Amino acid sequence: MTTNAAAPTETAPASTIPASIAAQVAEFNTGFEAQIGPDLSAVFAAEQAALTTDGIPASTVAVGDTVPDARLLTPGGDTTTLAESLDGTPAVLVFYRGAWCPYCNITLQTYQRDLLPALRERGVRLIAISPQTPDGSKAITESAELDFPVLSDASNVLVRQLGIVTEPTADARAAHTALGFDVADSNADATGDIPFPTVLVIDAGRVVSFADIHVDYTTRTEVAAILDAVDALTL
Repeated sequence: MTTNAAAPTETAPASTIPASIAAQVAEFNTGFEAQIGPDLSAVFAAEQAALTTDGIPASTVAVGDTVPDARLLTPGGDTTTLAESLDGTPAVLVFYRGAWCPYCNITLQTYQRDLLPALRERGVRLIAISPQTPDGSKAITESAELDFPVLSDASNVLVRQLGIVTEPTADARAAHTALGFDVADSNADATGDIPFPTVLVIDAGRVVSFADIHVDYTTRTEVAAILDAVDALTL
């Protein structure tokens, strides 16, 4: 007996398909905007719009550049360097704003779950860097159960060399205060300076083969894009 009906295909249940960062952010924003109200939501929306309009500064790190070595701090407060942390291996460097940023938390947790195992299979390291204090790095490492180095770039020395430093607008900082925190309280140098969320893929010589800089901090580099860049590097 024959039939023209197509054989059923098996698909993974929706619950087992990793959600993109963008989808997670959209879900978060719905609840967050309802929680903080229209006035504060409008402040943050205006900040994001201004950042997008200004675009990426011309002096930012680009493909072909070499990432300089830099003094960094571990979550325990010990001094290390980028070179020591890389140990001569290719890596994905993630520059994020701090543990206070919900979009950073979503991103780092996604990278822990969906990116880190794939990088380990490829012999590529994952390192996250922010200007926050070592205590802040420790807090996000423990709360998100991160199993990769989370380091502090005190005073944004490396971030400045890469040309990716920015700061919240005055209105945004006032909105932060209304919500009960200040960026400067989280940063190791007590300033409001933070990096544009950035992902760099570098080879063993710290030469950049992929650079994705997000001026709108609510958007981030998806796992698939990073793995494509890593696979192009290691071919």
